[in-house]
Amino acid sequence: MQRYLFSRLIQSVVLMIGVLIIVFFMVRLTGDPASLLINRDFASPEQMAQMRAALGLDKPPALQFVDYMRNLLRGDFGYSLRFRQPALEVIFSGLPITLLLASLSLGIAVAVAVPLGIIGGTSPNSWIDFVARVVGLLGQVTPSFWLALILIWIFAVNLRWFPSFGIDSRNAFVLPALALSVGGMGQLARLTRSAVLEIRNEDYIRTARSKGLSPRAIATHHVARNAALALISVIGVQFTYALGGSVYIETIFAIPGMGWMLNEAIRNRDFVMVQALTIFIASFAIVMNLVTDMLYAAIDPRIRF
Repeated sequence: MQRYLFSRLIQSVVLMIGVLIIVFFMVRLTGDPASLLINRDFASPEQMAQMRAALGLDKPPALQFVDYMRNLLRGDFGYSLRFRQPALEVIFSGLPITLLLASLSLGIAVAVAVPLGIIGGTSPNSWIDFVARVVGLLGQVTPSFWLALILIWIFAVNLRWFPSFGIDSRNAFVLPALALSVGGMGQLARLTRSAVLEIRNEDYIRTARSKGLSPRAIATHHVARNAALALISVIGVQFTYALGGSVYIETIFAIPGMGWMLNEAIRNRDFVMVQALTIFIASFAIVMNLVTDMLYAAIDPRIRF
């Protein structure tokens, strides 16, 4: 168990270092941020050089990376050129909104997909199994941003049940959460159904039937509990996917979370904010995957040994 956790921790650290290197050097290929702060038509070359020096862009890329890593270790993510605030303060202002949206979307996906997958897997070729397969297929092929526009057109423009933008209303997160949940709903429904179908043919299920246990007891105590092992890792991954998918959804619904901030930073070539948000989201995803692996190892003895 300790060896497994240590290896996963080392892998997470190496992956995080790789993310830092890739993000740092990729954002510097997008253009000169100094030209956004000073108009080249009116600024002299000396003024442009002073601005690049103030931003630390006059140094070689390797030295810039060393300085950036040194600042990260002190908790300094830089100063946002778009929001005119320290990048970490901007992230913390949008983090609760994005976490709430991702949690709601994951809750909707689990509440719909898992019962459908369990019932469909225990009753193959029934009408509810057909519904589970349709939900699994449509959920994985339907783009969340396209569904968001359809939901706005139906429920916000025509029916006027929910707002189409902002977070001022009490029902503001209903449509964004529904649109963001579609991908996770499809994957969870298909995975749950496949896991239940596989478990139904195991020897211990036949033993339970031979002992005279009711179908409900078998489904609850044997099928569902063993199918949950396969869902743990996927649910953790889906939560990180929801964080990444919030870029489109928050932009469409004008929700001031981290996804909207990242879109604004990219549009304005705010390389400091792009770096900070990308690294923060990647770090969150790596930590979530590590926690999921630890939880999976704690539940399943086959992983521990």
